[in-house]
Amino acid sequence: MELAAASSSSAVSVRQRSTAASSPLLQEDQLQQEKQQGADGGSILPPPAPRSPLYQALTSTASLANLLPTGTVLAFQLLAPTFTNHGACDATTALLTRSLLAVLALSCLLASFTDSLKGPDGRVYYGLATPRGLWLLDYPPGAPVPDTAKYRLAFIDAVHAALSVAVFGVVAARDKNVVGCFYGPSPAKETAEALDIVPLGVGVLCSLLFVAFPTRRHGIGYPVTNGAGGSSIST
Repeated sequence: MELAAASSSSAVSVRQRSTAASSPLLQEDQLQQEKQQGADGGSILPPPAPRSPLYQALTSTASLANLLPTGTVLAFQLLAPTFTNHGACDATTALLTRSLLAVLALSCLLASFTDSLKGPDGRVYYGLATPRGLWLLDYPPGAPVPDTAKYRLAFIDAVHAALSVAVFGVVAARDKNVVGCFYGPSPAKETAEALDIVPLGVGVLCSLLFVAFPTRRHGIGYPVTNGAGGSSIST
């Protein structure tokens, strides 16, 4: 009798362990069944609400440098500490810093009027937007030129060029080396307040305009993707 009782109790414990071990599997099966029922026409969770333009603008404001050409941002980050002497400028370094900022702002302006396309050979070619189309800069000489009428210059390009220059001004105004070069290590209270408020306001405004009027160009210094700007052109 004792052996029978022991065997029955051990069998019960084995069943409990197997049930406990298989309970996660059962839970996973139940979850899969619920998902399948939802896909078959049951209760489906509502999709997440779309992000508002203000949210997108504030998110892009936190990384304003992403709105600028990559080469311009890298050049500014590498050269600004040297040109400004790490914020301790004299007459010569101040002039060099102004020249650097002017050249980089001009590069942001010109990059807004560039675009790219994929030729018949699958390679990416860059060009400058004109009222008639895209003036290809590195296209092979003698090769048949594709029709680039859809890449012609538009008013929105001038808007994006102005916004790019404004965003670069914001990035430069938030750099401690540039601020120290032009205003010293301890700027006046009013100047410090303006340097904290004005770039933030300009950055939010530019980000809102970039979200409201997005560009379809993928010019020099910007990533090339399939679709707009980087679409294939056949001759």
